[in-house]
Amino acid sequence: MRFNKLYEYPKSQRELINNQRHYSVDEFKLPSVTTILAATQPEEKRKALEAWRNRVGADEAARIVDNSATRGTAMHTILEYYISGQHYLDLTDVGKNAHSMAQTIFHKGIKDRVSEYYGLEVTVHYPDLYAGQTDFVAVHEGKPTIIDFKQSNKPKKREWIEDYCIQLGAYTMAHNYVYNTGIDKTLIMMCTPDNYYQEFVIQGKELQDYQHQFLRRLDDYYKLSR
Repeated sequence: MRFNKLYEYPKSQRELINNQRHYSVDEFKLPSVTTILAATQPEEKRKALEAWRNRVGADEAARIVDNSATRGTAMHTILEYYISGQHYLDLTDVGKNAHSMAQTIFHKGIKDRVSEYYGLEVTVHYPDLYAGQTDFVAVHEGKPTIIDFKQSNKPKKREWIEDYCIQLGAYTMAHNYVYNTGIDKTLIMMCTPDNYYQEFVIQGKELQDYQHQFLRRLDDYYKLSR
């Protein structure tokens, strides 16, 4: 697997505006894809999350969310070092777990399946509209692919990860517009703390449907922001 600097990805800075994540790109402050999706979350999903918090209790819900975020950040960092051929060691309990998860994703999803990559943790943006950071832009099994790494506390069904799919739809639209590419394959590589690995491929017509869903959510977001 080799690095090919085919695209010049922009430098960016994250900042909070009205407590919402934005990216500063080329002097523009653009809302993040996750901010847009959170602000336009369907009422059904809001109620389901609220019911879960009420069921487990506010403190326990906060603990689960914080632990998941910490483990996910560590896993992403370790994967970035693995892919770039460097070594990284985190001897905390969370770090040890994240190392195992990162190794699972690397060996099952990346090694021997990715021939070259164009960027790690790169910012993509659609001028004047939105921005986001995708984990991995690479040639996966012969096709240019935008890839996101996800940790999950338990295995997921496809219908539970709709927002992840919409998120990747937004990233591909931005990449294709700015760099004049025709990427039509995305991939979610997911691992649980007990090293259960899952892959979700979104491509072709299905990816187009998710792109259209994002455009509707984007329109709703800017209507709410007026």
